[in-house]
Amino acid sequence: MTHNASSALLHAALDAVLHGWYVFPLRPDTKRPALHGETACTGTGPCADGHRKWEDRATNDPDRIQAAWQHAPYNVGIATGPSRLVVVDLDVPKDKSSSDAPCGAATFAALCERAGHAVPDTYRTRTASGGEHLYFTVPHGLRLGNTAGTIAPFVDTRAWGGYVVATGSITPAGRYEAPYDRLAAPLPAWLQAILQPAPKASEAPSVAVAGQSRRYADVALDNEARNVAAAQVGVREGTLFRAARALGRFVAWGDLPRSVVEQALQAGGEAAGLSASECRSTLRSALNWSIAHNQSRRDTA
Repeated sequence: MTHNASSALLHAALDAVLHGWYVFPLRPDTKRPALHGETACTGTGPCADGHRKWEDRATNDPDRIQAAWQHAPYNVGIATGPSRLVVVDLDVPKDKSSSDAPCGAATFAALCERAGHAVPDTYRTRTASGGEHLYFTVPHGLRLGNTAGTIAPFVDTRAWGGYVVATGSITPAGRYEAPYDRLAAPLPAWLQAILQPAPKASEAPSVAVAGQSRRYADVALDNEARNVAAAQVGVREGTLFRAARALGRFVAWGDLPRSVVEQALQAGGEAAGLSASECRSTLRSALNWSIAHNQSRRDTA
């Protein structure tokens, strides 16, 4: 790699810092972190008090960045959690034989349409594989995790515990580019509602009697149905999605029939102003996901 290319990567790292983001080096020409892993940690230097992974060592200090990028033409990773970002990754199907398979951009656009909104105008990167990364800022105190295909096919998100490859980085497949000069927009409320995790099963009352567990499920169903019916324009789709994902575990455990959940949430969604088809589509995908991921009942219930 030429000196000019190496300088361009340093500039890319510093440009990310100007946006307020935290960066760390990726191995040249790859998407893999250049920092050592836990098994190779010597317990010295930055790790003297214990191993620090890439998320802990990501920085917005220009001096540290200058020093690091003098050693090699590193690509640039952005640690999304410390940067207070959620990045929506719109991927493309890996199997090129199926030309009619929808890409992440198409499924995300459909999700936005069902929520009653246009695809948000925000900072975006065109990835080397032909996909897109949409950047959104999140408020202080909101700690979201990563998702993989849970909100729509070929749509992942990166937040705490995740990172993305920054604009200007280069891989054998091509360069990561930002086609438009935009600032990262705030995370839309309707999308935040989808991404916020449903209450953990351990938050349910710890009871041993199946009848008590079913009564808790009934209360949860009533509460979620009321929340959906009262949801305002802009967050209706997300509220319905979260409610179905939260109640799906009770369907998986046998505490609630799926038809009862669907009927209650369908009525709530339509009362909030969503169309019948929008409700059915959202409920189908959210319940299918939740049931598939909650096959084991909590042991302490």
